[in-house]
Amino acid sequence: MTATQTDLETTIRETRHYLHQYPELSDHEVQTTAYLTKRLVALGYRIITPAGLRTGVIAEIGHGQPVVGLRSDIDALPIKEATGLTFSSENDGVMHACGHDFHMAALLGAAELLAGEAASLNGTIRLVFQPAEETHVGAQEVRDAGGVEGLDAIIGFHNKPDLPAGTIGLLPGGLMAAVDEFKVTFTGVGTHAAMPQFGRDPIIALTHTVNALQTIVSRNEDPQQTAVISVTHIEGGNTWNVIPGSSWFEGTVRTFDHQARAVAKQRFTEVINGQAATFGVQAEINWQTGPDVVDNNPELEAVVEAESREHFDVVAPQPSNAGEDFAFFSQRIPSVFAFIGSHGNSDWHHADLRLDDAGLLPAAKWYYYNAKALLTYLSTK
Repeated sequence: MTATQTDLETTIRETRHYLHQYPELSDHEVQTTAYLTKRLVALGYRIITPAGLRTGVIAEIGHGQPVVGLRSDIDALPIKEATGLTFSSENDGVMHACGHDFHMAALLGAAELLAGEAASLNGTIRLVFQPAEETHVGAQEVRDAGGVEGLDAIIGFHNKPDLPAGTIGLLPGGLMAAVDEFKVTFTGVGTHAAMPQFGRDPIIALTHTVNALQTIVSRNEDPQQTAVISVTHIEGGNTWNVIPGSSWFEGTVRTFDHQARAVAKQRFTEVINGQAATFGVQAEINWQTGPDVVDNNPELEAVVEAESREHFDVVAPQPSNAGEDFAFFSQRIPSVFAFIGSHGNSDWHHADLRLDDAGLLPAAKWYYYNAKALLTYLSTK
């Protein structure tokens, strides 16, 4: 490794540690935005963040067509950190427990590499530091503000704690699942627990329904398609001797196929309404459609995979049932999303998650090499 590479690796590591210390929640990344903007201006990037975008930074270097986007998310989670790191969060109750500090530091590292070759770039590189990925609205905010207009392609990655540091995971097609959220409220008639005949018990309706929902995957979905329905939160009643007037539960559906997604929603509604009728209660369904499948363009994925194999260990990863609002880009712009190994001690969204800094330089170079490879490839089309 050259002295320049050593210096860059040190800079990226220090950047990540700083960002880790000062995490900010979705759509409140004010200090993070200011920090990123200052760094990019110092590197000579043109800041083109749309006026309608409250947080996040969009910047360009180079000129003309094609235009290739490099995306990083920037927000943190409402989690109290329990890592014991010397650079632990200074913002109590907020933590980069998904590794977005890792992503930002890598993209800033790539920005430094690309800035040194600005005059020779075969087109334009646009950096998209996107807010609010954790609430699944940031990519839409960037898109609606015009931040990805004119892009010919866009790439991004998520760190993967269960892969060795610096290993690249790539697949054509679906890499991360479509995400839907639901909340169901059953309203019955409350009564004394000793006299259930005078009420309509929403607790009974709820418990039967939670079990019945599992038949959607086991008896309605194609066994060759991945689908998950998880009920994660239940509430009802507030004392031991009263049947309450209402109860509710919430959870999520994850799918990789449009038909599977449609079947899950249809059968979900039918099961809820059927159970409500069976137990004589009223049902209210609140269904929130989230990001679609993160779907890698096969043509561009082949280009990125070939380039990546020149520099890194590349593996075919297991697709993840986790969601990613990068899907709002991948469903509209030819794109590639990768996993990059971060050799963590636990998984995303855990309070004790510690990532290996050894993955930072490979992640920065992954952006750098593939930005240039895609500019060259798209220029010939």
